[in-house]
Amino acid sequence: MNAIDPTAATQERIDLAEEYREAGVADVLERLDRELVGLAPVKRRVREIAALLLVDRVRSRLGLATTPPSLHMSFTGNPGTGKTTVAMRMAQILQRLGYVRKGHVVAVTRDDLVGQYIGHTAPKTKEVLKRAMGGVLFIDEAYYLYRPENEKDYGQEAIEILLQVMENQRDDLVVILAGYAERMETFFESNPGMKSRIAHHVEFPDYADGELGEIAERMLADWNYRFDAAGRAAFDEYLALRRSRPHFANARSVRNALDRMRLRQALRLFDGGGGGQIGVDALCTVTAADVRASRHFGDAALTGGVPQADG
Repeated sequence: MNAIDPTAATQERIDLAEEYREAGVADVLERLDRELVGLAPVKRRVREIAALLLVDRVRSRLGLATTPPSLHMSFTGNPGTGKTTVAMRMAQILQRLGYVRKGHVVAVTRDDLVGQYIGHTAPKTKEVLKRAMGGVLFIDEAYYLYRPENEKDYGQEAIEILLQVMENQRDDLVVILAGYAERMETFFESNPGMKSRIAHHVEFPDYADGELGEIAERMLADWNYRFDAAGRAAFDEYLALRRSRPHFANARSVRNALDRMRLRQALRLFDGGGGGQIGVDALCTVTAADVRASRHFGDAALTGGVPQADG
């Protein structure tokens, strides 16, 4: 489309709110708000990107000269902070605004891209890229692609293929690199070509204790469970203890903990039933006993006489 006279363009009035509604972006952002507790800076950044793309689409339609925005992204933060969920919603936004054809997400790690012998990496990487075309390629722990300490490592070959596709086919594929912030920074310093292609850096903060408690309640509600009052108070104590231990992974650790609490609740009901009847309320309630049986309270949480591996 030929560029139009900017003076003439100023005479046309654009209803951005209507453009926004017609694109269906509001629905995606509202869903993101419902799905993820907190993460206000992340949600704001997603809205900023959506607004940029919407305005760019309107400008293009009006014939205003513009450079297509670069869309490749980096998501940094600890595990369990919602990076994959945000990637899925971002793919939907990109599709609804016409920046990708399909709006799907292909999530991979190093093992999906890098081969173990000469001639193995290129076909693996190209097959993944083929599946991702028209959507978003989400590479978790992307820094593992680069292993300079191993001169026989084939990760660099995968990086070079990715760089070529990110540049030459950026109108049909968006790449999101994800991982710990410090490791991602080291990765970008070692691979300036990759860093130069990343336009949007989104930092995902850890959840606060109160937010993790709300996440736990939402998860239980989705499973038709709930805490009783004492159970909820005990879970707050559990969170404080668990966060002080290694390998805490935010919402992911909360989900794992709830799974184990449901196991303990089921065993409590089974062992305590004595052949009698129990009410529906008991089937749906996680109590303080189910929470405090965790090893993080200093007690040996036993299941069938065998200590639990985690808790």
